Amino acid sequence: MKKTAILIFTLFTTVLTYAQEIQTVFNSQRVTGYAALTNKFTAIRGDFANMVGAYGGVYINRKVMLGLGGFATTNHISVPTEFSSSPGLPLSYGYVQSGMITEWVLGSNKPVHLVLSMFAGAGFSYQYEHWAHSDYDWDDGDRIYDQEWSFVMEPGAQLEINLFRWMRLSPGISYRSAHNSEGRGLTDKDLSDWSYNVTLKIGKF
Repeated sequence: MKKTAILIFTLFTTVLTYAQEIQTVFNSQRVTGYAALTNKFTAIRGDFANMVGAYGGVYINRKVMLGLGGFATTNHISVPTEFSSSPGLPLSYGYVQSGMITEWVLGSNKPVHLVLSMFAGAGFSYQYEHWAHSDYDWDDGDRIYDQEWSFVMEPGAQLEINLFRWMRLSPGISYRSAHNSEGRGLTDKDLSDWSYNVTLKIGKF
């Protein structure tokens, strides 16, 4: 009986000690946040595409950021004549994606460290008359054509550099994987590609 009581007491003490060591995300005592501006160099249909974007969210225990973000192309990406929604107009492809972003920061306090990321959300492709074209009609150049939605996932990695306590520079790479794209001349393969990016983060780390 005495041995049984000792065993039960030992098990109870072990479980209690283990429970005290468990730390959960939502019971964290340190929740801050940061915002980021980023520029991505990628490709759509094999043509160069420049994408600018912004994202931000809450930063938990110097380990995990949970947030939202959006990105959009800025340059002219020519639409082939056979896929044009308005033959005769020099149309460009446009692409936007927005959704949830998670970042896992490994060794946040070190001057240089690794960040793993995952984007999941919606992609929006369309055709439009780009303002940089010489024949752009400034009075009627805001119309868009062939608007289509898709699902996008984009895992990535960054090499993050702590410039100041409140600012970080994060060059990185990611892969955009598009699904169920139905734009004219835009298959899933056309919208999926590697991205090379430079990101500036500002906040309380």
